[in-house]
Amino acid sequence: MSLWARAQQLPPESLQKVRAIYGEHFPIEVRHCLATWIESRCWTQEPEEQQRFFVDELLQEIHTNTELMLSPEMFVTKMKLIEAAKIFRMQYSHAPHELYTYMRRCLALEMEVIQSAMGTPYIAQPHTERKYSELITGLQTVRQKVNMASEEIRSLQSNIESFSLQYHECLKHKGHVSYLQQSGGPMTPMTNERRELEARLRVQIEEIERRLNALVAQINQSQMELVDHMKDNIANLRQLQNQVLDEELIKWKREQQLSGNGVPMQSNLNTIQEWCELLADLIWSTRQQVNNVARINGKTIAELRQPHLAEMLDDMGKQVTSLLSTLVTSTFVIEKQPPQVMKTNTRFTATVRLLVGGQLNVHMTPPRVTVVIISEQQAQLLMKSDSGGGRGKQPAECGDILNNSGCMEYQPTSRQLSVSFRNMQLRKIKRAEKKGTESVMDEKLTLLFQSEFNVGGGELVFQVWTLSLPVVVIVHGNQEPHGWATVTWDNAFSSTGRVPFAVPDKVTWVQLAETLRIKFCYATGGDLSEDNLRFLAEKIFRTSLPLNPLELNAMTVSWTQFCKDALPERNFTFWEWFYMVVKVTRDYLRTLWCDRLIMGFIQKKQAEEMLAKCPPGTFLLRFSDSELGGITIAWTGEGNEVFSLQPFTSRDLMLRSLADRILDLAQLQFLYPNVAKDDVFAKYYTKPENEMLKNGYVKPVLVTTLPPYMSPSPAYAHSPDSHRNTPSVHSSYFSASTPAQTENSFMDSDLFEQIRAFEPGFDDFDMYGPNMSMK
Repeated sequence: MSLWARAQQLPPESLQKVRAIYGEHFPIEVRHCLATWIESRCWTQEPEEQQRFFVDELLQEIHTNTELMLSPEMFVTKMKLIEAAKIFRMQYSHAPHELYTYMRRCLALEMEVIQSAMGTPYIAQPHTERKYSELITGLQTVRQKVNMASEEIRSLQSNIESFSLQYHECLKHKGHVSYLQQSGGPMTPMTNERRELEARLRVQIEEIERRLNALVAQINQSQMELVDHMKDNIANLRQLQNQVLDEELIKWKREQQLSGNGVPMQSNLNTIQEWCELLADLIWSTRQQVNNVARINGKTIAELRQPHLAEMLDDMGKQVTSLLSTLVTSTFVIEKQPPQVMKTNTRFTATVRLLVGGQLNVHMTPPRVTVVIISEQQAQLLMKSDSGGGRGKQPAECGDILNNSGCMEYQPTSRQLSVSFRNMQLRKIKRAEKKGTESVMDEKLTLLFQSEFNVGGGELVFQVWTLSLPVVVIVHGNQEPHGWATVTWDNAFSSTGRVPFAVPDKVTWVQLAETLRIKFCYATGGDLSEDNLRFLAEKIFRTSLPLNPLELNAMTVSWTQFCKDALPERNFTFWEWFYMVVKVTRDYLRTLWCDRLIMGFIQKKQAEEMLAKCPPGTFLLRFSDSELGGITIAWTGEGNEVFSLQPFTSRDLMLRSLADRILDLAQLQFLYPNVAKDDVFAKYYTKPENEMLKNGYVKPVLVTTLPPYMSPSPAYAHSPDSHRNTPSVHSSYFSASTPAQTENSFMDSDLFEQIRAFEPGFDDFDMYGPNMSMK
């Protein structure tokens, strides 16, 4: 993504800082319109010898851009660019290096604002910037050639009109000569005057015929040169369009899919729209040129018609219309995808956009877009029929969507033609037959967006459609984890141009590890280390791993290992375990994880060995292997015996934060290896209430304590779980007030009522069970 594209995504206050960088000396319109060129020229320091030409090249670039601004909406911008060019010429023509240095300083300040606002460093990609610059240069070159072709057509038409006038004058003279010859019969002898007139006419006829022959040769040559130039323009447009649609737009779509897993997007759809609008303008102009030449040729007298010219023009017309059709149908895109895990009877949104809608004035007849949901098989048939040259019959819907139709609207300020579906709702779904171990969460469906566009006042009509990313439809919240497994695998490992929605059954560990790392980082804001990833590899492979990282990275993981097969001695899969870890970290442990206070991904046995060497009171935090979405506290007791507190889950952390629970337990003194807990956790402790509530009551506080048998002799603690080789200890809640809060007093409290109102299923909890686990 270019620096300027990143700047346009800044919040308003940061964007105002960027505007202030340029001020009155360098109009922001110049920065916007010449963004790619400026960054490609000024990002890396150039020798002074090259800087001498900077002002001249900048003025030429401004001139080229203003020539492309033909629409009325761009008139003000065009005038500002022209005025800026005059100022640059007056102020910097004698000192081009000053303007170059000024621009480099502005880019540096702009980058500082972006890094400060987004919190991530901006890394320039010279290859990408150069590629974009070459694309813009290519479009500008074709624009100049299309303009030259227009001049050639006007010259050709002028020559043909001149030929027509002289040709008719020649015919007139020949008729006069014929009349003189016919009227000079035996009865009326030819006089000298008639002979002189006839001689003069014949001289004129010869002169006119000489000029006509020269014009015929010139017209024939002009026609062939014009046809060759238009062929070249069409070929160049096809190449540029392939670059925009098959590379840049496809790359944007792939980035959009990867962003569903948390990968930041680099491409900018607004930039791609600018390129597509330039292409649309050039293709439409070329099509009009071909039609004009065909019309001129059709009205030309037979003597001037070139053999096969009509056929060549007809073929060129088909080629350029095909280019326009491809451009229109390919730029009908889903700007905002529907949710990829979609729950029935739940509102969802989506936005579709036609990138060339404003340029081609499609909004003059506002198109209506409809949305239906279809199966993977229907999507495959649709793609197959489309590649065969026809749409075939309407695909069968596999569900009912409310509010699935809307008119596209044009926004003049952004030049965007789009429609946002804000209140769609999937009411019911028809499932396909399942094979083997397939579940409903393995089934991929897609939303089909369809419309019809009129271009050129109804001269051309295009049937357009586009498919959303695959979606998984669920009817209950407990299906969500497996639904996200299907979506995550598809987003990460699908290939461009695939048959919907084919994905590999196996991938290498390095591919999956990067997907898990990005997924975790996007949700929690904190990264995964190499040790964390190796822990995850051990969990999913369930075997000892090679020490060589290259060998580990080359190992393959199957879809079944990922989310089908249960982990050893567990009733849940690797993905379900990882998904719940991400969820609890995102919702309740984000700040602690980002501050690296949670070790998290560590085997229980390894944690024991580490803590056994530490003084009593040393503890660490790790994610539970046995409890989905659970985090446990392991600590060293007297005699270097290691204990583990029964894991806290989201329901526990909703009642009292993990930092407050660590504060509650006096047995926990040092975060591994030897950091006093208050030094790192104090800023996360909840501040105590020093005043009564407004209703006059004293608000009770839940405090985590260990059972009495843990004090004073922890050696008597026994694990309630025979599979665990480390004693697991129940924790209980007591009020900080006196007397200790009983179950009944807690259930009568305002806090319990608030929790019960927030969480309807809270009534089913056992207050005396470990961590309020479900009955």
